[in-house]
Amino acid sequence: MTGNNWGYGDENGPDDWHKDYPIAQGSRQSPIDIVPSQAVYEASLSSLNISYNCCTSINISNNGYSVGVEFADFDDKTVIRDGPLEVPYRLKQFHFHWGGKNSHGSEHTVNGKSYVSELHLVHWNASKYETIQEAAEAPDGLAVLGIFIEIGDEHPGLHKLTDALYMVKFKETKADFKGFNPKCLLPNNLSYWTYPGSLTTPPLLESVTWIVLKEPIRVSEKQMEKFRMLLFTGEEEDRLCMVNNFRPPQPLKGRKVRASFK
Repeated sequence: MTGNNWGYGDENGPDDWHKDYPIAQGSRQSPIDIVPSQAVYEASLSSLNISYNCCTSINISNNGYSVGVEFADFDDKTVIRDGPLEVPYRLKQFHFHWGGKNSHGSEHTVNGKSYVSELHLVHWNASKYETIQEAAEAPDGLAVLGIFIEIGDEHPGLHKLTDALYMVKFKETKADFKGFNPKCLLPNNLSYWTYPGSLTTPPLLESVTWIVLKEPIRVSEKQMEKFRMLLFTGEEEDRLCMVNNFRPPQPLKGRKVRASFK
């Protein structure tokens, strides 16, 4: 398993990533199991301030590991600030992790419980770093907002996205996807847990301030099915459904998980 040859299968899955990426066994790896009774409430943690008013989504793509939506690099108004963050972080992209039919697939878990899926909104410290690549190498470079997803009623805000998934069914496909504002994907309650962590996919860089929202959002089974119709593989390859594209929780190794709520 070399270079980009990692994945979620038996031969190249998370258990083997450390062979190519030794940092996989580092001191601040993600995701983790969040144990609310062990999280430390800190009154000094302010409310999150999420400004997604002028979002400029550009495209939707399948990179062979997940499906993601990318945003314009220059958009200073699309930021997350306050909470555990000292400066505003700019939104770059969001993507999802999910399980198979009748199985859960969130990356973070709460008291060992996993959700059907997890949404990650990836932000970078544009006030300090020139590019997101540079930010990803720095301990304070990235801030990822994690939102749990559970099965329930249809999510009206997700329709535009699930309706576009057929355009990026195969690995390394991309399509225009303009005017989508992820504000509609936020739950009403923005109470959160936060801890220092890493990317959950190779190169697993330890550059992420994780902000995991306590309140999940709900989507319908039909909407989830559209995610499971995506493929890990290209058009010319044997078809492999994109399911179970998540990394299991990693050891906490003495890190403190802080909570914005009691």
